[in-house]
Amino acid sequence: MYRYTDFDHAFLAERNAQFRAQVARRLDGSLTEEEFRPLRLMNGLYLQLHAYMLRVAIPYGTLSSAQMRQLALIAERWDKGYGHFTTRQNIQYNWPKLEDVPDILDALAEVGLHAIQTSGNTVRNVTADHFAGAAADEIADPRPYAELLRQWSTDHPEFQFLPRKFKIAVTGSPNDRAVTRAHDIGLRMIRDAAGAPSFEVIVGGGLGRTPMIGKVVRDFLPAADLLPYVEAILAVYNTLGRRDNKYKARIKITVHEEGIDRIRELVEAEFATFRTRYDGSDQTLLAEIEQSFAPPAFIAKPVGDVDAARRDPVFSAWADTNTVAHRRDDHAIVTVSLKAHGATPGDATAAQMRLLADLAEDYAYGELRISHEQNVILPHVARADLPTLHARLLKAGLGTANVGLASDIIACPGMDYCALATARSIPVAQELALRLDALKLEHEVGELKIKISGCINACGHHHVGHIGILGLDRAGVENYQITLGGDATETAAIGERAGPGFAYDEIVPAIERLIRAYLDLREAPEETFLMAYRRLGAGPFKVALYGDEGKRDAA
Repeated sequence: MYRYTDFDHAFLAERNAQFRAQVARRLDGSLTEEEFRPLRLMNGLYLQLHAYMLRVAIPYGTLSSAQMRQLALIAERWDKGYGHFTTRQNIQYNWPKLEDVPDILDALAEVGLHAIQTSGNTVRNVTADHFAGAAADEIADPRPYAELLRQWSTDHPEFQFLPRKFKIAVTGSPNDRAVTRAHDIGLRMIRDAAGAPSFEVIVGGGLGRTPMIGKVVRDFLPAADLLPYVEAILAVYNTLGRRDNKYKARIKITVHEEGIDRIRELVEAEFATFRTRYDGSDQTLLAEIEQSFAPPAFIAKPVGDVDAARRDPVFSAWADTNTVAHRRDDHAIVTVSLKAHGATPGDATAAQMRLLADLAEDYAYGELRISHEQNVILPHVARADLPTLHARLLKAGLGTANVGLASDIIACPGMDYCALATARSIPVAQELALRLDALKLEHEVGELKIKISGCINACGHHHVGHIGILGLDRAGVENYQITLGGDATETAAIGERAGPGFAYDEIVPAIERLIRAYLDLREAPEETFLMAYRRLGAGPFKVALYGDEGKRDAA
């Protein structure tokens, strides 16, 4: 993984010293809150409902054990003992005191972490496939490209005041685990005729108030042209993007208004110019970065004990749901669920973070990943170690076997924390997970992505959930709309609104009716909820939700 250079450390030290002085001026009254706001947002500091919130970048979702331990220390020393992992591969601290934030930033810098560009109208934390560098289906590790983009975009003088925030995601696999089609720029790795990594470039994706699936602006881009092409897209957006209405300022609106053909024409013209300005130094830097992402020195271990361990149904269920194929047959990728039934999705205590750091050192060569689905991944685990690892996870309450199942719910913080939220998300997720656990149907149901947002900004990705839940305020009362058929993968789709919303005390029973209807409607256990929805359409699911009224809609 990438290690900070002397330049990186000096850069962070200077930025943090600047912000320390700005905080001091805010505390002594020299700066008003209005004057301080753009300064704090440049350093990832928000003012939420009850307190400040610090959003820390976890670039492309990769952490070392040392970094995870430092996140635990920060949670314990300066917060309330926990952090919240988000759908943007960040961690948020919800209770820091303003006077402590400079010390937190210095503590982050000690281990090569920061909060720069986790807010503001700039290029945000570049995200990536959480199985990067380990997945069996991967063309190449996308993280060196993500790191190249991170370094290039950080404090880029032209792109610090874009019309709106800008998000980039990259995947190295044909199976999209980075939601690339719902980003401002999505980069999907493909192979050229010689088999070398290249990119399909997608623009104009995004969720929120106006959800859109991104469009392909370049179906084939040589990897060596990545920076000038991304720069061309940003230059076009910076020129055309609307600044008169923040709700129409994202690049998805620009693409919609101008049309993808016009955007492609403008981008290609800019690209032809930008390309001549690159002298190859970006490729030299990329080659240096790639050395940091060399695979670990894998240790081969016999795997016979794993087959014996599968006689334990608890271990077998966990291995089936929480592990996937590694590029080495004798290793596996392990997802540690942060979604124990009734827990807050994405929250991890300081003790849990320390344990995960220890487990990464003991079983995963010191590496961890944070997924956009708010779980933690141990990317390189010898299959022989799976039973022992599982036992330690169970003892710590982290052995829930539900990854990819109905209770592996994505949820934003909602009205419990967020100043923008119009409804609660966390209690709905908790109650729904507890109900699913009581029904004991999850493993029979199989893959089902449920995603919850507490407002139209869609931080919970509800638009691309197989079942999406959007919490809204209706005359002072929480109301929850349901969307069906969303998809975050390479076959991305925006979910369709099912009909009228449900009251807080009605939403969990409504989801239960959907799940039971699916079990009755599917043709075989192999037919997932999404497959059944695509085969049957919304009609029978509306009937499950609304009874006779749903029948009329379906007719």
